[in-house]
Amino acid sequence: MRIRTAQIKATLSANCEMILMYWDIGRMIAERQKREGWGASVIPRLARDIRNDLPEVKGFSERNIKLMTQFHREYPSLGPIGQPSVAQLAVPAEPRVILPQPAAKSVLGGNGQPIVAQLPWAHNVLLMQKVKDLPTRYWY
Repeated sequence: MRIRTAQIKATLSANCEMILMYWDIGRMIAERQKREGWGASVIPRLARDIRNDLPEVKGFSERNIKLMTQFHREYPSLGPIGQPSVAQLAVPAEPRVILPQPAAKSVLGGNGQPIVAQLPWAHNVLLMQKVKDLPTRYWY
């Protein structure tokens, strides 16, 4: 049980860090686009630079970088946040059914991290594309 708990905490922590990194990249790109203008090809240049400098790193295509920028624009209030507090996460011995909750009043989850950072990137992308109303998106 201890090994599984540690594995789950590590996975959640890594996911949270990746989501917050994507948000921060989106923030930096949005600021740069504002400063340099849309015609400056900020996203294609960044995708090309990452591909050239770090060919083994995946996930930084032009399309994904555009999604990072959209992610930042959809959730502008996330801001820089400290390390995830997954150490406090209690993992149940038996799987539980999670019922839908009313629309979130806060962007933070029970562990103090943004709700969106607790979801995998693909889920965040789907929610941004399919659910335009922010309170409804938090509900899902």
